[in-house]
Amino acid sequence: MFRALARATAALGPQAAGRVRTMASHQLLVPPPKALLKPLSIPNRLLLGPGPSNLAPRVLAAGGLQMIGHMHKEMFQIMDEIKQGIQYVFQTKNPLTLAISGSGHCALEAALFNLLEPGDSFLVGANGIWGQRAADIGERIGARVHPMIKDPGGHYTLQELEEGLARHKPVLLFLTQGESSSGVLQPLDGYGELCHRYNCLLLVDSVASLGGTPIYMDQQGIDVLYSGSQKVLNSPPGTSLLSFSDKAKNKIYSRKTKPVSFYLDMKWLANIWGCDDQPRIYHHTTPVISLFSLRESLALIAEQDPETRAGSARSTGAGHTPWGRWLSQAYPAGHPATHYHHGGCTCWLQLERHRQLCHGPF
Repeated sequence: MFRALARATAALGPQAAGRVRTMASHQLLVPPPKALLKPLSIPNRLLLGPGPSNLAPRVLAAGGLQMIGHMHKEMFQIMDEIKQGIQYVFQTKNPLTLAISGSGHCALEAALFNLLEPGDSFLVGANGIWGQRAADIGERIGARVHPMIKDPGGHYTLQELEEGLARHKPVLLFLTQGESSSGVLQPLDGYGELCHRYNCLLLVDSVASLGGTPIYMDQQGIDVLYSGSQKVLNSPPGTSLLSFSDKAKNKIYSRKTKPVSFYLDMKWLANIWGCDDQPRIYHHTTPVISLFSLRESLALIAEQDPETRAGSARSTGAGHTPWGRWLSQAYPAGHPATHYHHGGCTCWLQLERHRQLCHGPF
């Protein structure tokens, strides 16, 4: 660097060289922060909220590996393995399956930005904060949003949804499988079939539930499914999982307008993730180290037998096993989910209300 500066000084001449020296000799108005001159100190805590969650040693180790380039062939191989892991945990064969460089909230925006166009009818199950946010995003896109508002603690029946589908004729229905702000576990069997009868796509949020309660994307007729890395998957926050059915993909690829976000444009993301069988083109710098950790979280799940996962979570209750940190089981219709943790059975709704009083609704 200094050799280059010396060569530049000689080439520029005395007057310009004086400017170079002046620019390099300004006094620092902002001193180095004292806090950054101390070692980083992190408390050792057992995290029992919906997320983030404590990391397994193998996931922690992955986060300490050396960086590689985001366009290196080795990185593409890791991304392909992550896609396969997402297909497994989602139980889907969708080719358009990938990870998003952002939290679960970013995956929600990616889904809505790509599926909705101005004027589209959008039906939203709003029984907690995530349905409310989906409705807000839909309004910002310019969709005609029809929220089905329920008090916290309620879920949606097939009859209620059919009334909304018949009335509003939406192109997309949003439901949250595990509503972390209120503790409701939404049934999903039959909901995809119902939506398809009305020519509507089904979008499901499984950020707080994936790995804690069963979900079968293809068998349940879910068109778009997303989740986050930091909850039951026990991976660091900052990446999310997303998959589109062929019907949803066709909706994206037949848009009349471009998605409002370039960063979350699914055609670009499908390419960088190798979902379109085309040579990969640079779109953005993926979070390489975070993807290492996500890969290991998905690997831990793949190594466990499904019955072993569920049995382990039921028997120990302690969770922090990849699929069973919080094992959600549905009570009869209208009741909140139940979680087993540390050998006890706690009503999620009561626990969540207490947590929100202390820490806020997230």
